[in-house]
Amino acid sequence: MATTFSFDLKAEYDTLHSRFPNHKEAPLIGITGNFSDGNLSLAQGYYQSVIRAGGVPLIIPPYEDTDLLINTLDTLDGILLSGGGDINPLFLGEEPSQGLHSVNPYRDRQELMLVRLAANRQIPILGICRGIQIMNAALGGSLCQDIYTEADGTPLKHSQEMDRAFASHTINIAKDSLLYRIMRTEKLPVNSFHHQAVKAPAPGFRISATAPDGIIEAIESTEHKSMLGVQWHPECFILNHDRCMMPLFGWLIKEARSFHAAKHIHERLLTLDTHCDTPMFFEQHIHFAARDPRIKVDLHKMTEGRQDAAIMVAYLPQKERTEEALLAATAKADQLLDEIEKMVAMNCTAADIAYTPADLYRLKREGKKAIMLGIENGYAIGHDLSNVERFRKRGIVYMTLCHNGNNDICGSARYNDENLGVSEFGEQVIKEMNRVGMMVDLSHAGERTFYETLEISSLPPVCSHSSCRSLCDHPRNLTDEQLKAIAGKGGVVQICLYGGFLRSDRPATICDAIEHLHHAVNIMGIDHVGIGTDFDGDGGIIGCNDSSELINFTRHLLMERYSEQDIRKIWGGNFLRVMEKTQQQSSL
Repeated sequence: MATTFSFDLKAEYDTLHSRFPNHKEAPLIGITGNFSDGNLSLAQGYYQSVIRAGGVPLIIPPYEDTDLLINTLDTLDGILLSGGGDINPLFLGEEPSQGLHSVNPYRDRQELMLVRLAANRQIPILGICRGIQIMNAALGGSLCQDIYTEADGTPLKHSQEMDRAFASHTINIAKDSLLYRIMRTEKLPVNSFHHQAVKAPAPGFRISATAPDGIIEAIESTEHKSMLGVQWHPECFILNHDRCMMPLFGWLIKEARSFHAAKHIHERLLTLDTHCDTPMFFEQHIHFAARDPRIKVDLHKMTEGRQDAAIMVAYLPQKERTEEALLAATAKADQLLDEIEKMVAMNCTAADIAYTPADLYRLKREGKKAIMLGIENGYAIGHDLSNVERFRKRGIVYMTLCHNGNNDICGSARYNDENLGVSEFGEQVIKEMNRVGMMVDLSHAGERTFYETLEISSLPPVCSHSSCRSLCDHPRNLTDEQLKAIAGKGGVVQICLYGGFLRSDRPATICDAIEHLHHAVNIMGIDHVGIGTDFDGDGGIIGCNDSSELINFTRHLLMERYSEQDIRKIWGGNFLRVMEKTQQQSSL
């Protein structure tokens, strides 16, 4: 007797929605499809592993519309680069070797572009087999077209025909690696189905595992980024109900959840970098609308890092204090401000000048990037006190009293053997800045200048880009007593991402910047801290080197369990509180 199959759609639908209020949003993981012979396919292990790890799988076909590809990436929280055929060596600047197998240039071209775009956006990536090779090649590494003819010594049999759900050889994992922290072992049995491999890792990557014959089996980011590639096929093990490889997929989902959370926080709050020196590059005819490799802040990088606003400064190096030199400094400041305004006007559909905190929030609602104006070095006003009001009316929101070296306003933190403080003229300048609603910026100021300014100023001062001297003994950094004093005055200190202010014994990383932020919070409280990157000046560290990487800072804040309200304050809320108070007190 035949069995009747029945399916009650309404009952299934009602059951599903009875659970809907308890539904938790899972990260969306894009998986590259295997395109060959005109067909797109995906092995079951890939999407099953993603589902079991807690993600939602989405197949990415090899289309060539770059606008559509960018739109796709903007929806994804993570990427899994799947296995497949060989990579066309012509895309890598090489001729094909005898050992090359079949290639698919359509898939190669799209995936190479996909990886570059995803890396720019800091999207977590796990590359598997061909995927590790695509990731490595896209980011500047090299590949062996055929390990059996190119590798030194006698390689293992890496291209095997056994059931992929079982291990075929072991690999050695570096104990100081991310991969070791994920898999918790130095020797791991893996399966092996390849004849191409990574020859040398891309810049910013390291080898984290090798086979006994020396073939590279895994690479990972050395820049605190969520990028990991493995040469074997971990997705196959789950098909044999073997969960030994699930930690890899668990890592991807964990990183994707973090990225998803950071993206949505950036949608809800304003991200303001309080100090960047991009105008220093104007003489090189930079392209602010393009992803210009010469600068760290442009529209593309701000969009990729989900940054809303930056304060660009007209920077004046300290030179002679003759009348002629002072007039030249004032003219140079005006020229730089003109050029900032021209740059923004040329990109008026995507950016605008902001003069107040309200402008910043309005521009975010309009989907535009915001640029505020600042002056680095009070040398710009010369001996003419009226320049303070004139620059304020031009839109200057803050001015550092000095730079590296003393000027007619005050003594600097650098090259100040006389231990000068605020001059008589400087006192007038500070009071005039208070009157016209321009924030007094004490970054670069000497200690005597710092404390005298706190006495003179009737409004809270700021430090737009300074770090903590107790963690890194640099004269530009602030002592704990200074941190307490500026907090007591109601001011803010913006942690600077210049490596030399973060540590002196090795290159600084994003973790060092987080440590300085922690210290400032512990000394001052959460209401008095923020971030001033100094990008395009000296700023830029491993893991947070330009505007595209600023979302990484938010992810680290989340990992350190800062609340969304705390992050809102750090990413500009505290600084804008002082700006608003300063501007409201203005008599203009």
